[in-house]
Amino acid sequence: MKNPVERLRERVIHGDSQKAALVYSPKNRRYFTQFPSSDGALLITAEEAYLLMDFRYEEAARYKAKYCTVLGFVSMMDKLGELIQKHGVKEVFLETEQLSVAQARRFENAFHKAGAEAVLDNTLDSAIRDQRVIKSPEEVKKIEASQAITDAAFQHILPFIKEGVTERELALEIEFFMRKEGAEGMAFSAIVAAGKNGSQCHAVPSDNKVQKGDFITMDTGALLDGYNSDMTRTVALGQVSQEQKAVYDTVLQAHMAVIDQVKPGMRCCDVDKIARDIIEKDYPGTFGHGLGHGVGFEIHEWPRFSKLDPTPCAEGMVITDEPGIYIPAKYGVRIEDMLLITADGCRSLTKSPKELICL
Repeated sequence: MKNPVERLRERVIHGDSQKAALVYSPKNRRYFTQFPSSDGALLITAEEAYLLMDFRYEEAARYKAKYCTVLGFVSMMDKLGELIQKHGVKEVFLETEQLSVAQARRFENAFHKAGAEAVLDNTLDSAIRDQRVIKSPEEVKKIEASQAITDAAFQHILPFIKEGVTERELALEIEFFMRKEGAEGMAFSAIVAAGKNGSQCHAVPSDNKVQKGDFITMDTGALLDGYNSDMTRTVALGQVSQEQKAVYDTVLQAHMAVIDQVKPGMRCCDVDKIARDIIEKDYPGTFGHGLGHGVGFEIHEWPRFSKLDPTPCAEGMVITDEPGIYIPAKYGVRIEDMLLITADGCRSLTKSPKELICL
């Protein structure tokens, strides 16, 4: 398989020496070059790809960046103009979804001085999205490695869940463990919600203390080698009521129905409906968010299991399956795996148990 830069070049430039693409956003720069930095740009021409770095990153990029030639700059706009003239470029495609109006104008002015036009349509954004939405086998391995840390963190945290421990303390312990296991950081700020806070699907960990009979929902993920993982498990401290058990079982049924039925060609909105119909039957109005989202270089990618997304599932997509039921001011339950769409169905990349654990 060709490398990411070569694939983008084929899609956007088509061998035309008068065309170029400028990848400016940090996430996409890292995706194409494997090098993280807060500033810089990747200029892809028909002949060469240049990663432009200032003094802070130039040396490290020369050692670590892939699929490109690293060039230092004092003025990025001057360096871009120099390269555009060198290659005779007349059109430069930009990531319009990632640029502010002010940034777009600066690039337009710089390109104009060099005799080129900035192309501010969705050509480059669409090409990048289409490329990133299908994960290569190497990308899947990186996501699985990230998820292995998240699975280990779940097992690690269970003995810490005791009466009187706070949500904040549990979240900090999860983060500390993930970093100790090699994670660059958290994929996102951990969600730990106990008792009535669990009805807030994106609750922020607080000093709320875990009590007997509480559901504790933990939505966590690691960032490793640029790739994210995402998993939610809901456990209980002590015994739960029959009502709580029924809610948990309904969420689990919805979650498993998706795993059993999803396949290539099925529209994402129809996958969402599989889980939503099960929950709405007995708990109408309690599942207010989409079923899932793509995961990879960013924690929220394309496509989405949502009633608003008609995208057909395709082999190589990695999408979360995370149905939930939220009973206001009482509790919430969510179960989440990352699913890899395969040729004939899906494979869960998440290994943690799904059955209700009562600690």
